[in-house]
Amino acid sequence: MRLPPHILVVNGIKVRRPVFLLGAPHSGTDLLARALKRSPGFHVTTGRACVAHVVYAFARKPSIAATSGAVRVLRDALAESWQVLPGSCAGCAAACREAGGVTGAGPCVSTAEVTRFGDGSPDLIYSAPVLLQAFPDARFVQLIRDGRDVVADMLADPACLAWFKPAMLSEQTEFPNAFLGVNKDEHLDRWKAMPVAGKSALRWRSAVRLSAELRRTLPAGQLLTLRYEDLVRRPPQATAALGEFLETRVAKAVLYDAAIPQVGAWRRLRRDDLALAEKVAREELRRLGYLSP
Repeated sequence: MRLPPHILVVNGIKVRRPVFLLGAPHSGTDLLARALKRSPGFHVTTGRACVAHVVYAFARKPSIAATSGAVRVLRDALAESWQVLPGSCAGCAAACREAGGVTGAGPCVSTAEVTRFGDGSPDLIYSAPVLLQAFPDARFVQLIRDGRDVVADMLADPACLAWFKPAMLSEQTEFPNAFLGVNKDEHLDRWKAMPVAGKSALRWRSAVRLSAELRRTLPAGQLLTLRYEDLVRRPPQATAALGEFLETRVAKAVLYDAAIPQVGAWRRLRRDDLALAEKVAREELRRLGYLSP
Protein backbone atom coordinates (compact mmCIF):
# COMPACT_ATOMS: atom_id res chain seq x y z
CA MET A 1 0.00 0.00 0.00
CA ARG A 2 1.31 3.41 -0.94
CA LEU A 3 1.77 5.69 2.07
CA PRO A 4 0.30 9.20 1.96
CA PRO A 5 2.84 11.97 1.38
CA HIS A 6 4.48 13.43 4.46
CA ILE A 7 3.26 16.91 5.35
CA LEU A 8 5.95 19.07 6.91
CA VAL A 9 4.86 22.01 9.04
CA VAL A 10 7.35 24.80 9.80
CA ASN A 11 6.44 27.89 11.80
CA GLY A 12 2.84 26.71 11.65
CA ILE A 13 2.96 26.75 7.83
CA LYS A 14 2.54 23.66 5.67
CA VAL A 15 5.49 23.22 3.34
CA ARG A 16 4.01 22.92 -0.14
CA ARG A 17 5.88 23.00 -3.44
CA PRO A 18 9.24 24.00 -1.93
CA VAL A 19 11.80 25.29 -4.40
CA PHE A 20 15.33 23.91 -4.66
CA LEU A 21 18.08 25.57 -6.69
CA LEU A 22 20.58 23.21 -8.26
CA GLY A 23 23.80 23.61 -10.21
CA ALA A 24 27.54 23.21 -10.31
CA PRO A 25 29.61 25.63 -8.21
CA HIS A 26 29.49 29.21 -9.49
CA SER A 27 26.63 28.44 -11.87
CA GLY A 28 24.31 31.13 -10.50
CA THR A 29 22.25 29.41 -7.81
CA ASP A 30 23.35 32.13 -5.39
CA LEU A 31 21.91 34.80 -7.71
CA LEU A 32 18.57 33.03 -7.97
CA ALA A 33 18.51 32.56 -4.20
CA ARG A 34 19.01 36.30 -3.74
CA ALA A 35 16.20 37.04 -6.20
CA LEU A 36 13.78 34.61 -4.56
CA LYS A 37 14.63 35.83 -1.04
CA ARG A 38 13.32 39.22 -2.14
CA SER A 39 10.24 37.83 -3.88
CA PRO A 40 6.79 37.97 -2.21
CA GLY A 41 6.04 35.15 0.21
CA PHE A 42 9.36 33.30 -0.11
CA HIS A 43 11.62 32.17 2.70
CA VAL A 44 14.81 30.92 1.03
CA THR A 45 17.85 29.71 2.94
CA THR A 46 21.37 29.13 1.61
CA GLY A 47 24.24 27.30 3.22
CA ARG A 48 22.85 26.75 6.71
CA ALA A 49 25.17 24.40 8.60
CA CYS A 50 22.40 21.91 9.40
CA VAL A 51 21.74 21.41 5.68
CA ALA A 52 25.38 21.56 4.57
CA HIS A 53 26.38 18.76 6.95
CA VAL A 54 23.78 16.44 5.44
CA VAL A 55 24.49 17.43 1.83
CA TYR A 56 28.23 16.82 2.13
CA ALA A 57 27.71 13.56 4.02
CA PHE A 58 25.65 12.34 1.07
CA ALA A 59 28.26 13.67 -1.38
CA ARG A 60 31.16 11.87 0.27
CA LYS A 61 29.29 8.65 0.86
CA PRO A 62 26.45 8.29 -1.68
CA SER A 63 25.27 5.04 -0.12
CA ILE A 64 23.94 7.04 2.85
CA ALA A 65 21.48 8.74 0.54
CA ALA A 66 20.05 5.34 -0.38
CA THR A 67 19.26 4.37 3.22
CA SER A 68 15.74 4.42 4.64
CA GLY A 69 16.57 7.27 7.00
CA ALA A 70 18.05 9.65 4.43
CA VAL A 71 14.73 11.29 3.59
CA ARG A 72 13.90 12.01 7.21
CA VAL A 73 17.39 13.36 7.95
CA LEU A 74 17.34 15.79 5.03
CA ARG A 75 13.76 16.83 5.70
CA ASP A 76 14.57 17.52 9.35
CA ALA A 77 17.65 19.53 8.38
CA LEU A 78 15.60 21.72 6.06
CA ALA A 79 12.88 22.14 8.66
CA GLU A 80 15.51 23.40 11.10
CA SER A 81 16.96 25.70 8.46
CA TRP A 82 13.53 27.19 7.66
CA GLN A 83 12.65 27.93 11.29
CA VAL A 84 12.05 31.64 11.83
CA LEU A 85 13.23 32.52 15.33
CA PRO A 86 14.52 35.76 16.90
CA GLY A 87 18.16 34.75 16.43
CA SER A 88 17.85 32.27 13.56
CA CYS A 89 19.69 34.44 11.02
CA ALA A 90 22.76 34.48 13.25
CA GLY A 91 23.50 30.97 12.02
CA CYS A 92 23.36 31.95 8.35
CA ALA A 93 26.34 32.58 6.13
CA ALA A 94 27.25 36.21 5.53
CA ALA A 95 26.08 36.00 1.91
CA CYS A 96 22.65 34.74 2.98
CA ARG A 97 22.31 37.48 5.61
CA GLU A 98 23.28 40.14 3.10
CA ALA A 99 20.87 38.78 0.51
CA GLY A 100 18.05 38.94 3.03
CA GLY A 101 18.93 42.48 4.08
CA VAL A 102 19.67 41.43 7.67
CA THR A 103 21.34 44.26 9.58
CA GLY A 104 20.59 43.30 13.16
CA ALA A 105 19.83 40.20 15.19
CA GLY A 106 16.28 39.71 13.93
CA PRO A 107 15.10 37.24 11.27
CA CYS A 108 15.08 38.12 7.56
CA VAL A 109 11.36 37.35 7.15
CA SER A 110 8.12 37.50 9.07
CA THR A 111 6.16 34.27 9.45
CA ALA A 112 3.02 36.23 8.65
CA GLU A 113 4.36 36.81 5.14
CA VAL A 114 5.77 33.35 4.35
CA THR A 115 3.84 31.11 1.97
CA ARG A 116 6.66 29.24 0.16
CA PHE A 117 9.98 27.78 1.24
CA GLY A 118 13.16 27.18 -0.72
CA ASP A 119 16.83 26.39 -0.43
CA GLY A 120 19.78 27.30 -2.61
CA SER A 121 22.61 25.78 -0.62
CA PRO A 122 25.83 25.02 -2.50
CA ASP A 123 26.05 21.51 -3.99
CA LEU A 124 22.41 20.70 -3.31
CA ILE A 125 22.31 18.97 -6.70
CA TYR A 126 23.98 15.87 -5.23
CA SER A 127 20.96 15.40 -2.95
CA ALA A 128 18.30 15.94 -5.64
CA PRO A 129 16.94 12.34 -5.58
CA VAL A 130 16.50 12.47 -1.80
CA LEU A 131 14.88 15.90 -2.02
CA LEU A 132 12.34 14.52 -4.47
CA GLN A 133 11.51 11.67 -2.11
CA ALA A 134 11.23 14.05 0.82
CA PHE A 135 9.08 16.56 -1.10
CA PRO A 136 7.29 14.87 -4.03
CA ASP A 137 5.65 18.17 -5.01
CA ALA A 138 8.94 20.12 -5.00
CA ARG A 139 9.95 22.46 -7.79
CA PHE A 140 13.53 22.27 -9.02
CA VAL A 141 15.37 25.05 -10.83
CA GLN A 142 18.73 24.08 -12.25
CA LEU A 143 21.34 26.47 -13.57
CA ILE A 144 23.71 25.68 -16.43
CA ARG A 145 26.79 27.84 -17.07
CA ASP A 146 29.74 27.57 -19.43
CA GLY A 147 32.05 25.07 -17.71
CA ARG A 148 35.11 27.11 -18.61
CA ASP A 149 33.68 30.13 -16.78
CA VAL A 150 32.86 27.87 -13.83
CA VAL A 151 36.46 26.66 -13.71
CA ALA A 152 37.78 30.23 -13.82
CA ASP A 153 35.61 31.26 -10.87
CA MET A 154 36.31 28.07 -8.91
CA LEU A 155 40.05 28.69 -9.20
CA ALA A 156 39.51 32.09 -7.57
CA ASP A 157 37.40 30.65 -4.73
CA PRO A 158 39.33 29.22 -1.72
CA ALA A 159 36.19 27.44 -0.48
CA CYS A 160 35.96 25.46 -3.72
CA LEU A 161 39.68 24.71 -3.82
CA ALA A 162 39.59 23.41 -0.25
CA TRP A 163 37.66 20.34 -1.44
CA PHE A 164 40.62 19.33 -3.58
CA LYS A 165 43.05 18.99 -0.68
CA PRO A 166 44.10 15.40 0.13
CA ALA A 167 42.88 15.84 3.71
CA MET A 168 39.32 16.18 2.44
CA LEU A 169 39.43 12.61 1.12
CA SER A 170 38.61 10.37 4.04
CA GLU A 171 38.09 6.64 4.33
CA GLN A 172 34.39 7.46 4.18
CA THR A 173 34.65 8.62 0.55
CA GLU A 174 32.94 6.21 -1.85
CA PHE A 175 33.23 5.65 -5.58
CA PRO A 176 31.76 6.34 -8.03
CA ASN A 177 31.64 9.83 -6.56
CA ALA A 178 29.63 12.46 -8.42
CA PHE A 179 30.83 15.23 -6.11
CA LEU A 180 34.46 14.74 -7.14
CA GLY A 181 33.57 13.64 -10.64
CA VAL A 182 35.55 10.41 -10.20
CA ASN A 183 33.84 7.29 -11.50
CA LYS A 184 36.14 4.58 -10.18
CA ASP A 185 38.42 4.28 -7.17
CA GLU A 186 41.27 3.18 -9.44
CA HIS A 187 41.10 6.64 -11.04
CA LEU A 188 41.79 8.30 -7.69
CA ASP A 189 45.55 8.44 -8.11
CA ARG A 190 45.10 10.17 -11.47
CA TRP A 191 42.68 12.59 -9.82
CA LYS A 192 45.17 13.41 -7.06
CA ALA A 193 47.86 14.23 -9.62
CA MET A 194 45.56 16.36 -11.78
CA PRO A 195 45.91 20.17 -11.64
CA VAL A 196 43.05 21.94 -9.88
CA ALA A 197 41.70 23.24 -13.20
CA GLY A 198 41.07 19.64 -14.25
CA LYS A 199 39.47 18.77 -10.92
CA SER A 200 37.21 21.79 -11.24
CA ALA A 201 36.22 20.73 -14.75
CA LEU A 202 35.41 17.24 -13.45
CA ARG A 203 33.07 18.71 -10.85
CA TRP A 204 31.29 20.80 -13.50
CA ARG A 205 31.06 17.83 -15.87
CA SER A 206 29.58 15.62 -13.18
CA ALA A 207 27.03 18.27 -12.16
CA VAL A 208 25.75 18.82 -15.71
CA ARG A 209 25.43 15.07 -16.17
CA LEU A 210 23.25 14.97 -13.06
CA SER A 211 21.26 17.88 -14.49
CA ALA A 212 20.71 15.96 -17.71
CA GLU A 213 19.49 12.96 -15.75
CA LEU A 214 16.98 15.15 -13.90
CA ARG A 215 15.68 16.46 -17.21
CA ARG A 216 15.08 12.89 -18.33
CA THR A 217 13.28 11.82 -15.17
CA LEU A 218 11.28 14.82 -13.95
CA PRO A 219 8.15 16.17 -15.65
CA ALA A 220 8.30 19.67 -17.11
CA GLY A 221 6.01 20.97 -14.37
CA GLN A 222 8.57 20.18 -11.70
CA LEU A 223 11.84 21.20 -13.36
CA LEU A 224 13.02 24.38 -15.01
CA THR A 225 16.48 24.72 -16.56
CA LEU A 226 17.96 28.18 -16.97
CA ARG A 227 21.22 29.32 -18.49
CA TYR A 228 23.44 31.58 -16.42
CA GLU A 229 24.16 33.55 -19.56
CA ASP A 230 20.47 34.39 -19.90
CA LEU A 231 20.30 35.52 -16.27
CA VAL A 232 23.00 38.15 -16.73
CA ARG A 233 22.27 39.15 -20.34
CA ARG A 234 18.47 39.03 -20.33
CA PRO A 235 17.24 39.37 -16.72
CA PRO A 236 13.63 40.33 -17.60
CA GLN A 237 13.14 37.27 -19.81
CA ALA A 238 14.88 34.89 -17.38
CA THR A 239 12.94 36.09 -14.34
CA ALA A 240 9.69 36.02 -16.32
CA ALA A 241 10.28 32.36 -17.16
CA LEU A 242 11.11 31.62 -13.53
CA GLY A 243 8.07 33.53 -12.30
CA GLU A 244 5.76 31.65 -14.65
CA PHE A 245 7.23 28.32 -13.53
CA LEU A 246 6.90 29.15 -9.82
CA GLU A 247 3.64 31.08 -10.22
CA THR A 248 5.00 34.16 -8.49
CA ARG A 249 6.64 37.49 -9.19
CA VAL A 250 10.43 37.23 -9.04
CA ALA A 251 12.54 40.20 -8.01
CA LYS A 252 15.09 40.93 -10.71
CA ALA A 253 16.89 44.00 -9.35
CA VAL A 254 19.72 41.87 -7.91
CA LEU A 255 20.56 40.63 -11.40
CA TYR A 256 21.64 44.13 -12.42
CA ASP A 257 24.40 44.29 -9.79
CA ALA A 258 27.69 45.27 -11.44
CA ALA A 259 29.55 42.80 -9.21
CA ILE A 260 27.85 39.77 -10.79
CA PRO A 261 30.42 37.52 -12.54
CA GLN A 262 30.13 38.16 -16.24
CA VAL A 263 30.06 35.81 -19.20
CA GLY A 264 33.49 34.98 -20.61
CA ALA A 265 35.41 34.61 -17.34
CA TRP A 266 37.37 31.79 -19.00
CA ARG A 267 39.42 34.38 -20.88
CA ARG A 268 41.44 35.02 -17.74
CA LEU A 269 42.48 31.38 -17.45
CA ARG A 270 46.07 30.40 -18.13
CA ARG A 271 46.43 28.67 -21.48
CA ASP A 272 47.29 25.32 -19.90
CA ASP A 273 44.33 25.48 -17.52
CA LEU A 274 41.92 26.35 -20.33
CA ALA A 275 43.22 23.52 -22.50
CA LEU A 276 42.85 21.04 -19.64
CA ALA A 277 39.32 22.19 -18.79
CA GLU A 278 38.24 21.86 -22.41
CA LYS A 279 39.84 18.42 -22.67
CA VAL A 280 38.17 17.08 -19.51
CA ALA A 281 34.70 18.48 -20.26
CA ARG A 282 34.80 18.57 -24.07
CA GLU A 283 31.77 16.33 -24.64
CA GLU A 284 29.50 18.31 -22.28
CA LEU A 285 30.79 21.69 -23.47
CA ARG A 286 29.95 20.74 -27.04
CA ARG A 287 26.59 19.21 -26.18
CA LEU A 288 25.55 22.40 -24.42
CA GLY A 289 26.82 24.63 -27.21
CA TYR A 290 29.72 26.24 -25.34
CA LEU A 291 32.39 24.72 -27.56
CA SER A 292 32.36 24.29 -31.31
CA PRO A 293 32.37 20.69 -32.64
